[in-house]
This record gives sequence, structure tokens and C-alpha cells, in this order.
Amino acid sequence: MKKSIVILGTLDTKGEHLHLLKKTIEARGHEALIIDLSMGAIPTLPADIPASEIARLGGRTVEELMATRDRSASTDVMIAGAQQKVLDLLSGRRIDGIVAMGGASMALMGSRIMSKLPFGVPKVIATPAAMPTYISEWFGSLDVVVMQVIMEFAGMYDLLSAVIVQVAGAIAGMVEESVDYSAFRLPYPSVAITQIGFNEECAAEVKRLLEGRGYHVYPFHANGISDRSMERLIAQGLLDGLIDIVPAGLIEELFQGNRAAGMDRLDAPIGRGMPLVLAPCTLNTTGAGPTRRNRERFINRPRLQIDEIRFMTRYTSDEMRQGARLYADKLNRAKGPVKFLVPLRGWSSIDKPGSILHNPGEDRAFFDELKALLTTAIPIEEVDCNLEDPEFARALVDSFDRIFKEARG
Repeated sequence: MKKSIVILGTLDTKGEHLHLLKKTIEARGHEALIIDLSMGAIPTLPADIPASEIARLGGRTVEELMATRDRSASTDVMIAGAQQKVLDLLSGRRIDGIVAMGGASMALMGSRIMSKLPFGVPKVIATPAAMPTYISEWFGSLDVVVMQVIMEFAGMYDLLSAVIVQVAGAIAGMVEESVDYSAFRLPYPSVAITQIGFNEECAAEVKRLLEGRGYHVYPFHANGISDRSMERLIAQGLLDGLIDIVPAGLIEELFQGNRAAGMDRLDAPIGRGMPLVLAPCTLNTTGAGPTRRNRERFINRPRLQIDEIRFMTRYTSDEMRQGARLYADKLNRAKGPVKFLVPLRGWSSIDKPGSILHNPGEDRAFFDELKALLTTAIPIEEVDCNLEDPEFARALVDSFDRIFKEARG
């Protein structure tokens, strides 16, 4: 079946390359639409959607953008215009896949534009600038493939043309095999759960118990990326409930931790009003290893070494109170049923009694602050066990099953 693939690029610098990509895609029987994002000069090769149209949709003229020295502002204009254009194409069912090809700037622009498209629309970024420091920015929560082009887009030569043909094959193959995003549905009832290495036993038992009661379970790794992706799926309407065992991406965002998931963490389930049960896994602990950006703040605290790069330490009582204010603000806006369960003998496998990270007195600072600030009738239930004990998993599932059935009738 003929599919429509959007190509993002700058014809003023990479016209020959983009047209080869377009020609190769079309040779496979698909439609290829080049959206030109040029800001430097008028290109000599044509675009299906010219830069002038994209600039106009972004609120400026392309001549203004070419005349200014403010590259950042011009880029923002073109991103905004292209986002609007791909949404227009999406509503007209003229986009089955999208590919961005170019350098680091094009990869960044492409990722921002692709972020407006729903899960399931194939997305490819082809660039020679696929460096670790950049990739985390491009990925975000996107279901995107980043293809490393190992040579520069400087002229046309055999190696480069061969890679461009592979890029065409990648996006064409993806659209040929993909399910129509608009028809994509998960079986009812579908429940998301969050987990990391410090709550594997709890997550496995929660999954087993939920499946025993007829739920379809989808685990997400709460590493700051997978849980962002989960939020996108929830916002897209693809899940029916959430047991958020590891909601720590929000406090990690506040204190620049490695698992930061953005200040909009929890917005999707709360905004949709879906049944939500939370646990406090690692709300009290954070990384202090060599990969942390602001390691100096945490380096002198008592630490537990996990491996050569992971060292875990505790948040202070004051930091947990600051975090509790964020969670209270989120939960006070909940449109659906919410419950928070608290294990009294540690919030993960690494802060059980006997661990240097075990401190129930400091843990209580979080929930004392949370209770004081909650303005809605959100129950907080204490369970006398560690988060990894089987009884805590049963309490989570019992609570979720109850509020889900009450909410759904």
C-alpha cells in the first residue's frame, strides 16, 4: 500500500542529498514530501512544502529569517511552523512516517517537530552528529530511531549515497510494517506500572497479581525516559490505569538527578482522571555517582555503592519536604481517584532496615508535608513492611483494583 513519508531538511545546503532520499523512497512506491527548513539562502532545488510556507506558519517571512543574525530565534520560528504543518498533514492523513536528515541542528529541529506526532508514527533521524551529549536531547520521550551517518554531507560520493539509500530503506520499511497509529489500541483494561532495579520483586508481583485479575500490564522503566514515554501514551489515551511504584522522576527533576523526567511528570494521568495508585519508591534516595551533573551537592553524604558508576545517597528531610510540595500540587489537581501507599520499613530494596540508607524518621518528613498540603480527599495508607515485600505488592493491587472498579462501575 502506498504510504506518505515526510522528509525534513534544508535544501539550501543539502538539496542533492534530500532529493536522492525522496527519489529512493518514491522508487519503493511511496509518496515523499520534502519540507524545506532552509534559513540561509534560496535553494536551487524545489521543495514540496517550501521554507516560505513554513516561515509564514511560524509567524514570519523567510526573507526576515534569512536577514537576521539571531539563528536561535529563526530556528524556533521554523520549528513552530513545521510543527503546525505536520499536524495539518496528520489531520489530512498525509503522513505515515517522517525522516529528518542533516547535521546536529537538523536533528534537534527534527526531534522537536516529531514530538508533535503520536506514538506509532515511524520516526527516523539520520545524522553524522549522533554524539551521546546530543542524543539524550533528541530522544526525550520519542519513539524515534537515530541512524548514525558516519560521513559528512559534503558533496555527493559513493559512500554517502549508499547511506542515503539505507535511510530511505529504513523509513520505508518502517511505514510498510507499521500499524495505522489511528487504529492502534491496547486491550481493555490496560494498566501501566513503573519500575527500576530497586523494586524488581515488587513490580514482578504486582504484574502477576494484576494479570491474575484480568488486567493487561505494561511495565515502564522509571529512568527519566521510559516514564516520559509512558506519560505520552497516557495522554494519547492508550492506557486505562496506572500503578506508579516509582514516581521519583519529579523530585529527580527538581534536584537534577539522573532519572529526571520533567516537571510535567504525572500531568497526563492526573489530567485524564485515570485511576492512580502511587508508592514512594526512591523518593528518598538519589544518585551520587560520577555521571551526576551536580554531584558536588551529594558527594559527601553517606553513600551505598551499587557498581562502578552508581552510588546512591539520601535526600535530606528538607529536600524531601520540597519534593512533597511538588507532588501535593500535582495530586490536588487530580480529576480521578488517587491513593498513595507507604511502606514503613523502607521504600526500595536498598533502604531496608540495616542499610545505611534506612531512615524512617527522615522518610516521614515527606508524608507529613504531603498530608499537610493535600486539599483533596486522597487517602494515604501505611503498610508495615518494606516496598519489596509481597504484602506491599498485594496492597497496591488490592487498592488499585478497588478504585478502578469503583471508577469504571
